[in-house]
Amino acid sequence: MTKTKKSNTYFTRLNLVIIGIVMLYAVTLVFTGLCLTASTMKIFATNNPILLFSKALGLKEIQINGPIGIVGLVLVALYVIVFAVALIYELRFAKINKISRNSWKMWLTYIITFISCVLLSYGITLALLAIFKSSDIGLITQYLGNSLLVSLLVFLAIATFVGAILMLVVNFILIDKPFKTLKKKTEIDSLEDGDVDVDNDVTSSFDTSSNQINTSGVAASGTPINGAVAAPIAGNSLPANSEVVALDDREKVFPGLYSIDVKYDGYPIEKIATDEYSLEEIVTKFHNYLAKKEHLYYDIRVLRYFVSGFAATRLGILEGLSGTGKSSLPRYFAKFVGANVTFLPVQATWRDKSSILGYFNDFSKTYAETDFLLNLYEANYNPDMINIFVLDEMNISRVEYYFADFLSVLEYPSDQWKLRILQVPHGFVPPAKLDNGFIKIPTNSYFVGTANKDDSTFSISDKVYDRAFTIFFDNRNVSFDVNQDGEPIKLSNSRLQELYANALANKAYQLNKNDIAKFTKITDFIYDTFDVTFGNRILNQLEVIVPVYVSAGGRKEEALDFILSRKIISKLDGRFEEYIKPSLKKLLELITETYGENLELSIKAIKGLIKKL
Repeated sequence: MTKTKKSNTYFTRLNLVIIGIVMLYAVTLVFTGLCLTASTMKIFATNNPILLFSKALGLKEIQINGPIGIVGLVLVALYVIVFAVALIYELRFAKINKISRNSWKMWLTYIITFISCVLLSYGITLALLAIFKSSDIGLITQYLGNSLLVSLLVFLAIATFVGAILMLVVNFILIDKPFKTLKKKTEIDSLEDGDVDVDNDVTSSFDTSSNQINTSGVAASGTPINGAVAAPIAGNSLPANSEVVALDDREKVFPGLYSIDVKYDGYPIEKIATDEYSLEEIVTKFHNYLAKKEHLYYDIRVLRYFVSGFAATRLGILEGLSGTGKSSLPRYFAKFVGANVTFLPVQATWRDKSSILGYFNDFSKTYAETDFLLNLYEANYNPDMINIFVLDEMNISRVEYYFADFLSVLEYPSDQWKLRILQVPHGFVPPAKLDNGFIKIPTNSYFVGTANKDDSTFSISDKVYDRAFTIFFDNRNVSFDVNQDGEPIKLSNSRLQELYANALANKAYQLNKNDIAKFTKITDFIYDTFDVTFGNRILNQLEVIVPVYVSAGGRKEEALDFILSRKIISKLDGRFEEYIKPSLKKLLELITETYGENLELSIKAIKGLIKKL
C-alpha cells in the first residue's frame, strides 16, 4: 500500500500566530521592567502609569543600579520566546510521528525544556552577578518577579481591550449577514497551511463501514436514507433539522438540473441507434480512425486493453510521460463511437466529492452545480448513450480525497450506485432524477483518469490502482499508413454491454486450467519472494478482461501481460532491499521459461527495475 504523504510543516500559520503573540508579550515584559526602574534608570518618567499600577498592587519599588537587572530581564524575555518555539516544535513532532502528546515521555520533554529555559535565563543573570561581585541576588530576583507579574496583567488588559474593539468592528461590518460560528475541525477542514492530517488516512475508508449499504441498498456514508441525518458534504450543506429550512422552487435551487428535466420532459430515451460491429471490428476501425483522421498512432494492443478494461471496472487510469496521448485516447474514442465526453482538469485544491459534484450554498439557498454533476444527471435520461468522464491530471490532488465515494460505491451492484448530494428538507420537491437527495451513477458512465509522474503530483495508492485498469504510456508512437476504412461508428451502451456478455460466455476465450496454473506459478513466486499479493479483486478483473480482450482480437498472454506488469510488478518500484535485484533476475528467468518472450511489458518492466538497482 502506498503510504499517505505526511506533512513536515512544524510551524503552521496558527503556530506562527501564537509565537507572534508570545513575542509581543516578551516586548511588553521588557517595557514593563524599564518602567518599574524609572526612578533609578531614568528612561521613563517616575510617575509613569505602569509604575503607579505596580504601587497600587502593593508591590515595592525596586531600586536597581547598573545594567545587570535589565540584562536579566532581557534574558527572561528571550527564553520565554525560546520556550514557546520549543514547545510548539515538540507538540508538532509528537503529532507528525504519531506519538501521544500526553505520554510520560512527552511530558518529561516539556518539563526538561521549561527547566532548561528557566535555568539558562536566571543562571546567566546569576553568573553576571558573580562576575561583577554583586550581592543583589535577592533584589534582582524580586525585580524579575515583579516585572513578570505586572507585565502579564498589563498584557492581558491590552489584549482584552484590543480584542473587544476588533469584535465590535467585525460584527458591525457583518451586521446584515447571517451569523456563522467557527466550524468544528474535520479530517479536511482542520488542515492548516499544507498540514496533512497524518492520523487519518482517507484511503482506509474504502473498505470500512463508513460506506456500507443501508437498508434500501444505498451507499450514503452511514446516513439513513429516510433523511434523518444529513450526509457530510464539504463546503456548505443543509442543517440536520431540515424541516425548518424553506427552499425556493427547484428551478431556482437547481437551475441546471431543472433545465435538463424540461429538456427531456421527465422521460428518458430508452434506445439509440447503433452499429452491429464485433469488438474486434470496433477496435480495428478505431485504430484506423485514429491514424487516418486524427493522425494519432497507438499500439493496437493498447486500444484492445482500453476497450476491454471497462468490462471489469468503470475506472481506467492512463499514466506515463507527458505528450504520449493519454488525454487524447478517451477524447477520440468518444468521438469515434458517438459518445458524450466530459473533461475535468483536476485542481490541487480538490479535497472531497463537492469538488466534482458541487455543494449547497447556505447564503444563496441554491446548489452550486458543476459540469460533472450536470452531465452525470443527464446521463440518467439517456441510459443507452455512452458517457465518458475524464479526470485530467487526476493525481495533482489526492484521488482518495475527491473520488473516494465513487471508488466505494462502484464496488457495489449497479442498482446501488447512488451518492447523496443534498439533505432534502420537508416539502421540497427535488429534480426528477434526484431521488431523495441521491444522484444515481448510471451504468452508461465510464471514468478515465490521466496521471503524470513528476514532482508536482501525488502518488496513487494501491487501493486506487487495484480498483482500476491501468495503461502506461512510455513510448513515442510510430506512424503507419492506413488503407482501410477509418470512419466513425455509432455504438450504444446496450450494444457494448452485449458484446462484453458474449465474450464472457465464450469458453474458448476464457482462462482454462493450464492458463491459470501457468499464471499462478508466476504470482506465487512474486508473493513468496516479494510479499506482493495477488488479491481476489485483481483475480476477478483478470477473469473478465482476458476473454473480452481475446474477443477484441488479442491473445490471452497479452491481456495477462498488461495485468501482471501494471498491477503486480509495478508495486516493486521503489524497493531497494539487497535481495530485490537477484530475485528480479530469477523472476525474469521464470517468466521467460514459462511464457517465452510473450509477456513483453512485464519483461520490460522488470529490466527497468533491475537497471535502477
